[in-house]
Amino acid sequence: MPTFAYKAINQSGSSVSGVIEAESIEMAEQILNNQGFIPSKVTEEKAAGVESLLKKIAVRLTPVKDEEIILMTRQLRTMLAAGLSMTQILDILQNQAQNERLKNVIAAISIDIKSGSSLTEAFRKHENILSPLYVNMIHAGETSGTLTEVLERLIYLLEHEHKVKSDIKGALQYPKIVLGALAIAFFILLTFVIPTFVGIFEGAGIELPLPTKIALGLYNILSNYWYIVLLATAAVIIAYRQYTKTPSGRLLKDTLYLKLPIVGSLVQKAAMSRFSSIFSILQASGITVLASLDILMGTIGNEAIAKEFRKIRALLEEGRGLSSPLRSAKYFTPMVVDMVAVGEETGALDEMLSQVAVHYDDEVEFAVKKLSSALGPILIVGLAVVVGFFALAIFLPMWDMTKMVR
Repeated sequence: MPTFAYKAINQSGSSVSGVIEAESIEMAEQILNNQGFIPSKVTEEKAAGVESLLKKIAVRLTPVKDEEIILMTRQLRTMLAAGLSMTQILDILQNQAQNERLKNVIAAISIDIKSGSSLTEAFRKHENILSPLYVNMIHAGETSGTLTEVLERLIYLLEHEHKVKSDIKGALQYPKIVLGALAIAFFILLTFVIPTFVGIFEGAGIELPLPTKIALGLYNILSNYWYIVLLATAAVIIAYRQYTKTPSGRLLKDTLYLKLPIVGSLVQKAAMSRFSSIFSILQASGITVLASLDILMGTIGNEAIAKEFRKIRALLEEGRGLSSPLRSAKYFTPMVVDMVAVGEETGALDEMLSQVAVHYDDEVEFAVKKLSSALGPILIVGLAVVVGFFALAIFLPMWDMTKMVR
């Protein structure tokens, strides 16, 4: 079906633009009129040239940051509380969005709603940008008639998730810089320094020691078979990414993460924090336990823990309570299980889970600091090994040369 670019005036008098699919220009104008727009210009988009195609690809590849989603949600909640209609809100959000990809998403949602779709249906089409949790929270607010209150809880969740991610990324920033510098230093020493010294040593007729032979062998591999090394590295990376996209690959990767020293504890605590905070808000929003578990399976961020959710859900369908299946599941700490049991008995499950979330937020923060502290000595040891290896590769033959001169 042909695609038409349009410029129009919406019900609030603002200028809007976008694209729409229709059989003809007349039908496109009719669709826009039905949606409450006054079209000022409608033109058929021709086959994309190279520049236009590259622009579209660039827009599709543009990442939508967490901060942009949080800001959009805050604006949505504020304008909804002020009494604006959803169509007005979406038009304003579209005009204010700085990210082209997000702007296109808002425009598509606006068109769907004006065409008669529900808010949930319109948002669900964009789960590559808006997470399943986001869409399900919108659904909960729409069906219960408490969208403003649910959006307030959603904003808290989004900010909470963003803070945890930022803390972990911040802790890993220094190690990444050090490892990058170490890799560059290793490459320079191996490709420029070692060959120069080896030529001197061989000219002097010195028997090369083992570290020097290893360094020379690595240099020969890089210089003569660099394309094989490059292709093999790319193949391993691609194979790893493809495998970890499969259910079995994700399960294996996430299970290994949970078993790693220090890192495993951090991953588990972050998962418990996410579970408690999301589950608490879903319960407060009126979503059933079974539906909450369905949402958590797709948002917990760890396939090994999601697998336990599937087991728990199966036991809940048999009529058992929540605390008993949790007690028999892996990775759930005694504190989480006990607080859930108390919440079930008192009828205040959301409050208990909220307290657990606060506790594990502090635990995650402490675990991040512990990880940062532990990475320092590990990096120093790695640096010492690399420096020591090249020192031996260079200075052992020099020592032999000195003895020969004497």
